[in-house]
Amino acid sequence: MRMKHMFVTAAAVLAAGTAHAQYSDGVIKIGVMNDQSGLYADVSGPGGTWAAKKAVEDFGAAGKGMKVEVVFADHQNKPDIGSNIVRQWLDVDKVDVVVDVPTSSVALAVNEITREKNKVFLISGAASADLTGPKCSPNSVHWTYDTWALANGTGKAIVQTGGKSWFFITADYAFGHALERDTKAVVEANGGKVLGAVRAPFPGTDFSSFLLQAQASKAQIIGLANAGGDTINSIKQAAEFGIVEGGQKLAGMLMFITDVHALGLKTAQGLNFTTAWYWDANDNNRAFAKEFAAANGGKYPTMVHAGIYSSVIHYLKAVEALKSDADGIKVVDQMKAMPSEDKLFGKGSVRVDGRHLHDMYLVEVKKPSESKGPWDYMTVKKTIPAAEAFRPLAEGKCPLVKS
Repeated sequence: MRMKHMFVTAAAVLAAGTAHAQYSDGVIKIGVMNDQSGLYADVSGPGGTWAAKKAVEDFGAAGKGMKVEVVFADHQNKPDIGSNIVRQWLDVDKVDVVVDVPTSSVALAVNEITREKNKVFLISGAASADLTGPKCSPNSVHWTYDTWALANGTGKAIVQTGGKSWFFITADYAFGHALERDTKAVVEANGGKVLGAVRAPFPGTDFSSFLLQAQASKAQIIGLANAGGDTINSIKQAAEFGIVEGGQKLAGMLMFITDVHALGLKTAQGLNFTTAWYWDANDNNRAFAKEFAAANGGKYPTMVHAGIYSSVIHYLKAVEALKSDADGIKVVDQMKAMPSEDKLFGKGSVRVDGRHLHDMYLVEVKKPSESKGPWDYMTVKKTIPAAEAFRPLAEGKCPLVKS
């Protein structure tokens, strides 16, 4: 059931400290905002709140004399609702850092509010590369992935293996527009051609007319510049139309393990996509996934959940180093000055434009016969080094970058 009102609940108070005078109000307050019940709920949702709490626990706030409180809210994928929640959090509820915020239109609005209020914004779920480009902020860190990285990873690989002609079905809001733009640039830079595009309402359920236009274009690749339930519905309906059997291929430009789970391996097999994290890559990831599944009804974590965990760990390290959470810009500057390291993302760094740098991975969905157990869905085909995974600093047009 979709929440009709702003939902903000104190989810956890961790640690009772002896002296908290160095922190504003004596409490470091983390606000996780995402889609708790709708199209992107599996991508982040309640699991995102769990990931933030787990980061606080693993950081050891209790033993460091740091009182940390985690609250959460459902923005319903609407910028006006998200903006109202964040203003309430920052003005009244004394939240110090806003975390996650999938849906780029909401994230872009929150980005301006946290800049205005000099608080911190840790972005995991939103994708628009504009957040470290023209819209970059000294108060924000874009952690997990972005549209440039997705286009560079998936689009480049597909064009280089023969997928030269493209047609896009694009979610009609900031994220979809950015993903189509960035993928088109990669396709054309590698010798491909975009034959056309169609904008689909967000969120959507019936993609038949858009798929028929894509089919009629005769493009080799139908690029799905959407996410979550929209991607799932697009792929399922494409199967009903026999599009793949007809010789065209689908490219899910932003996909998550939860999408593969919803589609099933029979439908999703062979799809290639780019991810920042995969649960079965190493022992640390597997241990995190096991705990996550036990606490979240058997669902496995997405890269967004991992990004929330990792970004909160680094934020708390910066606050600890400063012994203050009061000045958002100073905290973000400290995050940029310190190398990042945690058990899920390993070693990384935060650039001057707020982009967190880490490896990305090109993966392929397994055939049903290749899967060895529940959620064993992907094979890592290629590791994209951090230095290549994200847009070069000079190309982003971020005002924080001095020429």
